[in-house]
Amino acid sequence: MIRLSARFASFAALALISVPALNVFGQQQVPPAPAEEPSAPAPSAAPVFPKPDPDNFTAASPTKETVNAFLQASWGFDENRIWQVQAIWKTPVEGISKVVILVGDKTGKQKPQPVGFFALADGKHIIASDEVIPFGDHPYADYRAQVVQRADGPYVGSAMKDLEIVEFADFQCPHCKEAQPNMDKLAVDFPKARIVFQFYPLEKIHPEAKTAASYGYCVAKQGGSTAFFQFSGAVFDGQDGLNTSDGAILTLNSAVVKAGLDPAKIAACAATPATSAAVEASVKLATDLDINMTPMLMINGRTVSANAPYDTLKKIVEFQEKLDGVTP
Repeated sequence: MIRLSARFASFAALALISVPALNVFGQQQVPPAPAEEPSAPAPSAAPVFPKPDPDNFTAASPTKETVNAFLQASWGFDENRIWQVQAIWKTPVEGISKVVILVGDKTGKQKPQPVGFFALADGKHIIASDEVIPFGDHPYADYRAQVVQRADGPYVGSAMKDLEIVEFADFQCPHCKEAQPNMDKLAVDFPKARIVFQFYPLEKIHPEAKTAASYGYCVAKQGGSTAFFQFSGAVFDGQDGLNTSDGAILTLNSAVVKAGLDPAKIAACAATPATSAAVEASVKLATDLDINMTPMLMINGRTVSANAPYDTLKKIVEFQEKLDGVTP
């Protein structure tokens, strides 16, 4: 469910998955790429970009190589997308450069269009639309390091973190429920991945979400990850029961029983300050990673909507494996 609608509006046009008219919810860490133009003629060959003018490269940083490495990390999973860096200009602000690229696709169906962003002086961020986005040869490295250190939720798969897929989800969020088939498929197709569930209750719009997260945390604490995923599946199945406080308790207690645990013990654990603090720490991780909506995935630090078409998610995971040198 969207927490900051302006953020979603800003990123809805991003070429995250190179499929038009996607009904997904999530942020992307790449500048906006132009949308397809269905009404335009469909050429049968890739477009030929105009030769860049050397006079348009007036800034010392970033280099063309760095920009291309960033775009390859961001868009390289899409074998049809092509681009060319057209300009890297100085601006009146010391250390801030304006970058312009042309973006098209190999099929020629999309007319090449310019995309621009501002590269900041730290070399690690850009401003695209109204967002500050990680940048550089390895744009996801800092986020990946935070996730490796701090993502401590229940998980399935490997104990190793070479390939770590972290789901930030809210039990009362309908889009999170819709994403669970994708999560199940990821676990089957990537058995060596570590797939982590991080609690991200959006309390302002989902009044029972933190209670559900607290129960989930205690189920994982007392019964381990296996019990947690039995619990979470039951909660998502009975999600309508979370619409009222009384219904939430009934739904959560029923899910605890299905996980093989004692509802009274889980309720007592969920009411403690320590549990509240643990859930808040998970929320803090999400906000520190600039995640403002659910359901979202971090794939080795790369932010992707959990509701993207599964074939695209699979392609992104495979690409990220290759990018990070992970042996499938």
